[in-house]
Amino acid sequence: METEARVTVEKADHIFRIGLNRAAKRNAFDRQMLTELSEAMSAFESDPEARCAVLFAHGDHFTAGLDLVEVGPAVRDGEALFPEGATDPLSLHGRPRTKPVVMAIEGWCLTIGVELALAMDIRIASTAAKFGQIEINRGIFPFGGATLRLPRTAGWGDAMRWLLTGEYFGAEEAHRIGLVQEVVEEGRAVERAVELATIIAKRAPLGVQATLRSSRLAIEQGHEEAARALLPEARALMASEDAAEGVRSFVERRDAVFRGR
Repeated sequence: METEARVTVEKADHIFRIGLNRAAKRNAFDRQMLTELSEAMSAFESDPEARCAVLFAHGDHFTAGLDLVEVGPAVRDGEALFPEGATDPLSLHGRPRTKPVVMAIEGWCLTIGVELALAMDIRIASTAAKFGQIEINRGIFPFGGATLRLPRTAGWGDAMRWLLTGEYFGAEEAHRIGLVQEVVEEGRAVERAVELATIIAKRAPLGVQATLRSSRLAIEQGHEEAARALLPEARALMASEDAAEGVRSFVERRDAVFRGR
């Protein structure tokens, strides 16, 4: 019987490293893994020192997708997949995520793996990564956000090309349609994701979070609503300690040291 934690968490230098940890099953998501990932995301959100997260997987593959034998009956019966009040890693229900996540993809990234990628902020894939939104091959359809986000990310035609056929595609195609932002050498996806997370973690945390809020507001509620929020958000940031530090660092010709205040 499997007893090992399904998700690992490491914290260092303002970065949360969240690792899927069911390599013997190609990191297939059972209910325990869904719960532990939600709890890890909630811990990241709640930690005042954590500024950026890296989501990756132990082993050779990001995920083989949902363990439908175990998860399917719960979905059919209307049971919650994530703990009430916790952060939804798919950013569909419950507590919203406010901090950035960079995702690193090696090997297979199927079904919920693609949907997690679409829910994250920056995605890095290795040349060996292989993707598939294959639910339609099993008589169901993607219910973790792919039908909402992939048309917006890739455009209608490219989204339907993969959603309706259930075929697999590689890292180059994922990059072409905007599913991933960079493709790196095999085995280097986590390293590159950490590099980007380190850069983000050095930026002003309040400014980073305001950028995410503004961008999401534009997508979710439209241009006009997001435009109305720009100046109030900017005024609040201008009054922060970090904004004052930003000015000082410019005058003193040095890197800013931000505190998130």
